[in-house]
Amino acid sequence: MTALPDQRPTGATRAEAATPKRLPPGRQRGGPPWMGAGMPAEKSISFGPSARRLLRRLRPHRLHLVAIVALALVGVALSAYGPKVLGHATDLIFRGVLGRQLPAGATAEQAVAAARAAGNDNFANMLARMDVVPGVGIDFAALGRVLLFALALYLAVSVLMWWQGWLLTGVVQRTVLRLRADVEDKLNRLPLPYFDRQPRGELLSRVTNDIDNISQTLQQTLSQLLTSLLTVVGVLAMMFWISPLLALVALVAVPLSVVVTGAIAKRSQQRFIDQWTHTGQLNGQIEEAFTGHELVKVFGRQREVEAAFTAKNEELFRASFGAQFISGIIMPAMNFIGNLSYVAIVVVGGLRVASGTMSLGDVQAFIQYSRQFTQPLTQVASMANLLQSGIASAERVFAVLDAEEQSPDPAVPARVADPHGRVEFDRVSFRYEPDKPLITDLSLVAEPGHTVAIVGPTGAGKTTLVNLVMRFYELDAGRITLDGVDITTLRRDDLRGRIGMVLQDTWLFGGTIRENIAYGRPGASEEEIVAAAQATFVDRFVRSLPDGYDTVIDSEGSNVSAGEKQLITIARAFLAEPSLLILDEATSSVDTRTEVLLQRAMAALRSDRTSFVIAHRLSTIRDAHLILMMENGRIVEQGTHEQLLAARGAYYRLYQAQFTQPDPVAVGEPGPRPVAVQG
Repeated sequence: MTALPDQRPTGATRAEAATPKRLPPGRQRGGPPWMGAGMPAEKSISFGPSARRLLRRLRPHRLHLVAIVALALVGVALSAYGPKVLGHATDLIFRGVLGRQLPAGATAEQAVAAARAAGNDNFANMLARMDVVPGVGIDFAALGRVLLFALALYLAVSVLMWWQGWLLTGVVQRTVLRLRADVEDKLNRLPLPYFDRQPRGELLSRVTNDIDNISQTLQQTLSQLLTSLLTVVGVLAMMFWISPLLALVALVAVPLSVVVTGAIAKRSQQRFIDQWTHTGQLNGQIEEAFTGHELVKVFGRQREVEAAFTAKNEELFRASFGAQFISGIIMPAMNFIGNLSYVAIVVVGGLRVASGTMSLGDVQAFIQYSRQFTQPLTQVASMANLLQSGIASAERVFAVLDAEEQSPDPAVPARVADPHGRVEFDRVSFRYEPDKPLITDLSLVAEPGHTVAIVGPTGAGKTTLVNLVMRFYELDAGRITLDGVDITTLRRDDLRGRIGMVLQDTWLFGGTIRENIAYGRPGASEEEIVAAAQATFVDRFVRSLPDGYDTVIDSEGSNVSAGEKQLITIARAFLAEPSLLILDEATSSVDTRTEVLLQRAMAALRSDRTSFVIAHRLSTIRDAHLILMMENGRIVEQGTHEQLLAARGAYYRLYQAQFTQPDPVAVGEPGPRPVAVQG
């Protein structure tokens, strides 16, 4: 095959969004870019189930996660012990300073007794607790050993945290890699109607922006959440070890922090949903506007496009501002609560040092612990906005993963034993919408080697007919057979591998002309590619290019003309050598002289294979073996060109309309009556 068709349902079905809400008419793929600016936001997500589902995707990396947790446990334990070591260093310094001020030769007990005798009980209690040696200053050797131990401790913590971060980065990126692969696989399993209902910009936003946001969220929150929770537990244990009273003072901040964080997060959650919804909708508008940039300019609709963009951009601004501002309040609120706790600890700790029930080093260590205790809570609270944003993106990605897939291929597929290309429609019925029949009780036979032309007014169901042959849509009733085999019993890739298609809307990918032609049959030799190009008159203009077949075509094919692009797609189908050929107005973009040449190439291409040709210019299908005249999804006439003209029915009227000028009298203008020209 050369490309996928872009036929889509009309009316409400086409306007239907892939979310629980519906898009307004005109907002479908390829619709006018200035329509549908006010798409509704998605409903609020369920945070807990979505977060658990996202975390379940980490299960394949259990061993790495265990190692990460183990490294975090050891690192947090060493980090929690660090302030206690530094507190001991503070005690050594303070002990030396006090000892230097006491008379040498006296014992510690004598110094304490002298202080009590002088009525200084607090100072006496402090001396008794600190084990001061009168007359002896700071023990720098002991102090040096303690500081070296603290340095080694923190160095080990840094190495462990670096190792943990390295492992976690690998886990997160492999998880996101698998998520992208799952989304890509899912997109390949989704039926064509899903893409008919989904604006391309919105879908692109889900598989790019939202997945990138999930990656950022996992990378920044998993490590901090784990470390923060373990730090809270470790620091709390050290705080109770040093002073249960001060630990209880510090714990007062916890319920207050939880209440404040929960209240703020609840208000910001829906705004994050709106933010990413509006981001996807804005991407859809931008994608449509630039895809149809020329038409926007031609019809002078720049102001409408700019107005739609401004309106949606303003909605995105309001949603983003509200989400970031409200969630940003968490950090100042947590800092305020932490400062209140810090003040209470300093006051109570100072009183206990003065009373001799705690050493100065223990108070210093506790103050550090109080900071380490409130900092993780503040970090967790500050991550609430990032976490909610990531879960909102995860919900949008999961909506794609949960979309209804096309029916699976049969477990034991049938095979076409003797392929000739005979296609039969047996009482086929199909509709895009349950209440609007399109094709009803249709039966026809396309014999091998015959060309079947399908004509009729726009919306008659011509392209839908060939889409049903390709199984892009499933039948409501009846069946279609290929060489006597029901196509529903074939694997889709087997069925479509026997079909070549050339569309009116050409599709080329970024690559060389050689690669675009070879897309029809991977592994084709250079001689086969050139032969296909010569047969379809591609070789004529390729030889005139500086790089020949190595000329690189950009993704939009803007460096070749529309006719040349069409020729390349025809060469692609020619190289594929299909048994069934579908041509959907395939020569509409070429000039008259080239069309004549292409008709000859098409004749060679259609020989010995069944061909379905959708045409609006009836002069191009005069030699068809069978012409089907369709109206409202029904075949109203069939026969050869001469037979249908002789019948003077619907085909005759359509044929005459192509050679008859409009009646100027009918539109209120003076002029002679038209004269029909017989073809």
